[in-house]
Amino acid sequence: MAGLSLRCGDCGAHLKSVEEAQQHAELTSHSNFSESTEAVLSLVCSTCGKPCRSQTEVDLHKKRTGHEDFVDKTLEEAKPIDLESKPKPGTDVDMETTGEESKSQEMVIPEVNKDMVSELEAMGFPTARATRALHYSGNSTIEGAINWVAEHEDDPDIDEMPMVPKIESKPSLTPEEMKLKAEELRERARKKKEEEEKRMEREREKERIRIGKELLEAKRIEEDNARKRMLELRRLEKEEEKRAREKILQKLEEDKAERRRKLGLPPEDPTTAQPSTHVEEKKPMMLPIKPATKADRMRDCLRSLKQHHKEEDAKVKRAFQTLLTYVGNVAKNPNKEKFRKIRLNNPSFQDRVGSLHGGIQFLEICGFEKIENGEFLFLAREKVDTAVLNTAGSELNSAISNPFFGVL
Repeated sequence: MAGLSLRCGDCGAHLKSVEEAQQHAELTSHSNFSESTEAVLSLVCSTCGKPCRSQTEVDLHKKRTGHEDFVDKTLEEAKPIDLESKPKPGTDVDMETTGEESKSQEMVIPEVNKDMVSELEAMGFPTARATRALHYSGNSTIEGAINWVAEHEDDPDIDEMPMVPKIESKPSLTPEEMKLKAEELRERARKKKEEEEKRMEREREKERIRIGKELLEAKRIEEDNARKRMLELRRLEKEEEKRAREKILQKLEEDKAERRRKLGLPPEDPTTAQPSTHVEEKKPMMLPIKPATKADRMRDCLRSLKQHHKEEDAKVKRAFQTLLTYVGNVAKNPNKEKFRKIRLNNPSFQDRVGSLHGGIQFLEICGFEKIENGEFLFLAREKVDTAVLNTAGSELNSAISNPFFGVL
């Protein structure tokens, strides 16, 4: 079977033609080539048309460009290697030449491994056949030479000693020229690497911007939801207050009717009692009956703190922000005890909250309790009320953002 490619015995490179082998020899000074029945892999990118000769090249191209579709054209592009074609002048590839060229160029027997020749001769192969097999199989292994003989045993010149052009010494690059060429290659590689790094940095910057926008949008949605929850909580609190007032009024009316019954008086006419009821609702004596919600207690506590320290606005604002941090940490991490336990004699806590009137009281309204002889404030996990903590956060935000809070 005719060879479909050439393989370099020095570095293992897989080459499609004699011309590529010649170029490879010029660049690397390698001269040990052999035929291969394996075609050179050809995977062509469907997007940009770039050919890749290995899976490694495909992976690098995907990573660099993001292209995913490749077409396998290996069989379409596979062609038998023509070893009889005249090599380009000035190359070091040891190929068999034609008889016409031998007239104009001195021909010599190629150098092969003498030990392998001896082994092949011991097996019964003639010297010429052993030499020819080793030369054209890459001069690498006995098995390769035997396989070559099996494939070419019908060749008419199988027992002729192979002849190759004598390699004439040609001027090589001077050390200075080699140094300049190497420097040029390094500079080219450096520029290519810089361009790739700049492109990757642009891609990373686009990704950072996209992620930042998504985070901002998620934060906005979360804030809107929190605001809606707070409004709903306040609405429910107002309805609860209204129901409590109605129950109290109903109880007063029932007590009043019971007293009239015990005194033997007739039941009060609803039409005449309506004005008195209306007047009674406006009496100051009804105001204390309104139950105080936790939101009201928190607001009063914060207002008292600011009024007791009205000359220290910065200190008051810092206390509000510290309380907001404590409440926020518990709301976000209710299972972590370190956010639910505060040492009262901690200097930082005392400076920011503990020494201010109403600071500890606000935390107690949120559910914190003194433990261990008053050394710690602790909020038990089962007593963590998210609704109460959200209310506390809303009241603190209002106190921080409203410049007239506690003044009027």
